[in-house]
Amino acid sequence: MSALLSRDEFRTALENAIKGKSANQSPFSLAWAGGTLSREHLARWAENHYHYVGPFADYLGYLYARTPDHMTEAKDFLLANMYEEEIGGDRHTDLLIRFGEACGTTRERIVDPDNMSATTRALQSWCYAVAMREDPVVAVAGLVVGLESQVPSIYRKQTPTLREKYGFTDEEVEFFDLHIVSDEIHGERGYQIVLEHANTPELQKRCLRICEIGAEMRLLYTTALYNDYVAPSLMPLAKAA
Repeated sequence: MSALLSRDEFRTALENAIKGKSANQSPFSLAWAGGTLSREHLARWAENHYHYVGPFADYLGYLYARTPDHMTEAKDFLLANMYEEEIGGDRHTDLLIRFGEACGTTRERIVDPDNMSATTRALQSWCYAVAMREDPVVAVAGLVVGLESQVPSIYRKQTPTLREKYGFTDEEVEFFDLHIVSDEIHGERGYQIVLEHANTPELQKRCLRICEIGAEMRLLYTTALYNDYVAPSLMPLAKAA
């Protein structure tokens, strides 16, 4: 990229960096939205998802510490995001655990890191690396735009199925309802920070690339859930047919 993109051009480029790589396209997400997963499959999702989103405030904390003071609005956003995750009402991980327990797993299994897959561990490690090592603007692009901004579109397709197909109560799916709203706000704030502070062609290029990588990482993580937990359960059916 040799020339600085306008805000509108850059916004479109950021959105396009994620398109085609959304976790909505993974077989696990499609099976979830279609109501063909079992509660056991959803329990395995909860056990893995906890170790990706559970440390999200930690990722943001490392990023907050490295964000320069002149980026006041970015630091305020990161701090508010951490507050919402941890103490601004119900702790988000507690809501996730409540859903997992409704699926048949336990708090002990969910918080045990031995129950996450290698791909989940890779996504968690990537998030830590981005938070600790990347330019703060690039890190916001990766963690907030590339990852967090996807959440509302994913959960809007999955949450109705949880109520209508599986019969979960409003309390049991509160984790999803909350993130449809909060992550739409967070995602837009992330976009605005990146649009304002990625003010060189090189920074814009790096932000675009890390958004693409972030989307790929979440897609790989979600696809691995299908390969690790759903596909093996279908093998006996395939043999019987």
